[in-house]
Amino acid sequence: MRFDWAMKRLLRNKAEYTVLEGFLSELMKEDIQIESILESESHQQIEIDKYNRVDILVKNSKGELVIIEVQNQLEYDYFQRMIYGTSKAVTEYISLGDSYKEVKKVYSVNIVYFDLGQGEDYVYHGKTHFEGIHKKDSLELSAKQKILLGGNMTPSDLFPEYYVIKVNQFDDVAHNSLDEWIYYFKNNEIKEEFRAKGLLKAKELLRVDLMSEDEQMRYKLHLKNLRDEASRHFTPKAEAEFKAKEERSIEIAKAFKKDGIPVEIIAKNTGLSILEIEKL
Repeated sequence: MRFDWAMKRLLRNKAEYTVLEGFLSELMKEDIQIESILESESHQQIEIDKYNRVDILVKNSKGELVIIEVQNQLEYDYFQRMIYGTSKAVTEYISLGDSYKEVKKVYSVNIVYFDLGQGEDYVYHGKTHFEGIHKKDSLELSAKQKILLGGNMTPSDLFPEYYVIKVNQFDDVAHNSLDEWIYYFKNNEIKEEFRAKGLLKAKELLRVDLMSEDEQMRYKLHLKNLRDEASRHFTPKAEAEFKAKEERSIEIAKAFKKDGIPVEIIAKNTGLSILEIEKL
């Protein structure tokens, strides 16, 4: 079962956090316990979003907020969307009249099925770091701030953090437990030898053959919608590439014709017909 559909299914059983806790624990390299699911846009009514994305906001046992978003189709402004998501969480989960000390730590976990940005890796982690312009030192919290905030913290620990998993860029070789999860994201398969936290539970809960007939039908429709949406994005892109190629061929043909090259040779080298070349 695809991970985006699996998340929608697990949301209907809000007492079952094992799978999501396992994934977050492997990603963040600490034992993550989910206290509650605060909201989800998985069931929103906008038709395109029913199959294009899943967006879940959870609170962990430390009171921190974690946004998990699965995005299937290309969005050039997706980085801004990540910023908006964390900003929204920060502002909506502080009560009117509270001091800024009550601002929640927010993590944004983004599982994307398209090439976001430019980079060779398939997992990226971003956090805020303050560096001196002149002395190149790191800005730290004062001793009193650390006492007030309760721990040996840095400014980076207060600001939102971002994780980006570029699923399609994964090479299908699982080098560690996190890679086992990413293998599942990409291939919808959990191998027998995988032992990442939460995966064995996922294998038990997320088998397609355990779904009801109605749920299987809706799952197949979800996969069809994904294919249709991918086709809708592919068609204009292919048409634009074809038009650009045709325009380049015309420019080359004009230059050849100006140099007196026979139309038969021009047609052979540009793919244009003799009639099209004669009209130039």
